Order: sequence, then C-alpha cells, then structure tokens
Amino acid sequence: MSLRSRESDGASERLIHSYTKSFNAFAAMLSDSEAKMLSDLDEVVSVFKNKQNQHHTTRSWNFLGFPLAAPRAALESDVIVGMLDTGIWPESKSFDDAGFGPPPTKWKGTCQFNHNFTCNNKIIGARYYHLNGNISEGNIASPRDTEGHGTHTSSTAAGHVLPNTSLSGLAEGTLRGGVPSARLAVYKVCWDNEGCSDADLLAAFDDAIADGVDIISISIGSSIPSDYFSDSIAIGSFHAVKNGILVSSSAGNSGPGDSTVANFAPWLLTVAASTIDRKFVAQVKLGNGQSYQGMAINLDGDNNVQYPLVYGGNVPNKTAGFDGSSSRFCGDGTLDGKLSKGKVIICDSLSDGSGPQHAGAVGAVMKTSGANDFAFGFKLPASVLGTNDSAKVLNYANKTRYE
Repeated sequence: MSLRSRESDGASERLIHSYTKSFNAFAAMLSDSEAKMLSDLDEVVSVFKNKQNQHHTTRSWNFLGFPLAAPRAALESDVIVGMLDTGIWPESKSFDDAGFGPPPTKWKGTCQFNHNFTCNNKIIGARYYHLNGNISEGNIASPRDTEGHGTHTSSTAAGHVLPNTSLSGLAEGTLRGGVPSARLAVYKVCWDNEGCSDADLLAAFDDAIADGVDIISISIGSSIPSDYFSDSIAIGSFHAVKNGILVSSSAGNSGPGDSTVANFAPWLLTVAASTIDRKFVAQVKLGNGQSYQGMAINLDGDNNVQYPLVYGGNVPNKTAGFDGSSSRFCGDGTLDGKLSKGKVIICDSLSDGSGPQHAGAVGAVMKTSGANDFAFGFKLPASVLGTNDSAKVLNYANKTRYE
C-alpha cells in the first residue's frame, strides 16, 4: 500500500512508520472515513486504531523442574532471545559478558548508544521505539530501562547465575535465567506512564525478525480483547512464527478468573503461573498472643515491638471534612494525624500505604477480599489479611480501644 498518490493532501506528513523488513504495513494519522476506505480494499488485510498495551510481571526454574545442574548444550550461547519490553539496565551483573565470545554470525541487528547505553557480548543489540509524538517527561530516548520490568524479564529469560542473591535478606538464593549463556537483543517498546503502543510493538517485531533472533519473549498485553486482525501482538508473532521464531508471551495479570487470559493466538506459547512454592509472610501479632499470617514484603520494621492498633474508620480527618465511611479505606489525607501517629492502622482495602504513612502511622493491616497468595511492598511496614482474619483483628482492636 502506498500513500504517494495523496502527497498533495499532506499524506506524507501523516505517515508515521512503514513496516517493510518482515511484513508489509504502515502506521499513519487517518480520519475515520479514510480508515474505512482502506479497510474496504481487497488487498488490505486489516485497519485498526493504535492502542496502548500494558506490561505484565529466583526460584522459578527450580520450581518448574529445571535445576541449575541440568545438562546444558554448548549451542545455547548461539541462541538470541529478543526481549520486547521496557528496555534493559546494562550495568546489572545479570548481563555481564565475561566468558562470552563475539555475537553469532547470524546476528544482523544494531545497538543504539543513547544516554551512555552500551551493548556487549551478552546484550548484543538494543533499540527503542516511540513513533507517535514526543517522549514524555521522565522517559529517556534510549534502550535503557527506567522502570525495571524489562530488566526483570530479561534476567528471568537469560540472566547470569548469581549466587547469594536476595532482597535485603528476603528470598535468598541463586538468581539465574532459564538460559544463562544465551544472548539478548533488547527492543524497548514500553514507556513510563504511557504504555506500549501497537505501532511500536509492530516496529519491534519487524526489526527483531530481520535481526535474526531465535526466540521473542513478550510480557505485554492489552486489557481490551481484540480479534487477531487488530491485535498487534498476534499479528507480529504470526510473522515471527512464519520465519521460524518461537514467540513466548505472558497470559496477563488479571487471573485467576474466567476469560482473563491475554495473548491467546494459537501460534503463541502463552505462559502463566498458577501457583508458587513460597510466601512472603508478614505476621500480625496481637497483644492477646494471637497471630495471623498475612502477606507483604517488609524490609523495615521491628518484629519485637508492639504498637497500638486502631481502625481507620475510627480516626477520620474531620478537619478536612472526612468521616469514618471514607477514612476506613485509609486514603491519603482521610486519617487524623494526631490520632494515627505511632499506631498501626487497620484499613478496609488495599493501597500503597501512603495514607497511613502521611498520617504518621508506623504500620498498616490491610484487608483483601480476593486471593491472598502474593505479596507487595508498601510505603510502610504492612500486612495483608483475608476477610476472616481481618475481621478478627478489627474485633480485637475495637475491644481494646479504651483499655
């Protein structure tokens, strides 16, 4: 398809990108009527709007039955894994190239050396894509990862073996990727506070196929289901598979309910975790000796110190116009600082903990009505409890309120 016949109408200025290496397509600024006209042409497979997608998230390989001692083939060092994500942090020890020879001769890609970004014999190529408009504040025009997701997924796929690794003592063990000797080719398609546009994703697929990658890993998906003809990941991966490239994609973060899987095209290898073999436990210990097992990643706090416990609904910031019906959720600004300071606040919902933290609390107990089988970090020491245990802790707090 060509826009040359419309150059007099400014069509060339509206052309954003042409995909020519691995498939034939283009991205352009079109009116609804123009898009309809194109879609009616017999030689056009599909026309769809450029939407934003979202990226999805040490013992994984052991848990999957693939231990460190498993026999490895020497040919693995010639495997090139293409990572479509938020970029990569090249200084991470996971990507040191000690012991690596030059890139395989099949490699035809490039490295964009923006903002002190450098490739090596481990990260053999890196590109970034932002086809539609200017890069927003806080982002940098470089393959460098400023968010962390791409660095995480790259190390999971092909990171070095790093013993004695932990998060401030939590989850200590040997960190490694599935194929530590594989090479990485990085394609930055996701941006902080923006997402991952269809136009950028297709450009990355187009390049990755032509660059000579063996596998494409993509932990990205849309929250809005699309048919195969308007799904950029389905389209890009279809052309990759046609060229003999396996595409491994994430199932999404919306499970475990029905119809929550993203990336379900039959030519994709869609990967999901249905369970995990460890928990990050954050116990709630009451003054009556009772303990309840919650979930959270706490890097600070003293386990041996007892603090007063108070329900968020009982300490509203009345000066700011809030009552208990609002403060029970512990939103930022809803809690009375004088009544919350130095206490552990019970909250009726999950949050990042900013509300209790800004009110001077030393901790928070948060209720979840969903599955409580994974842990988050919060702004202050916290524990996430299920509905039943949360009710017991609240009952204790109300009984001891005036003691």
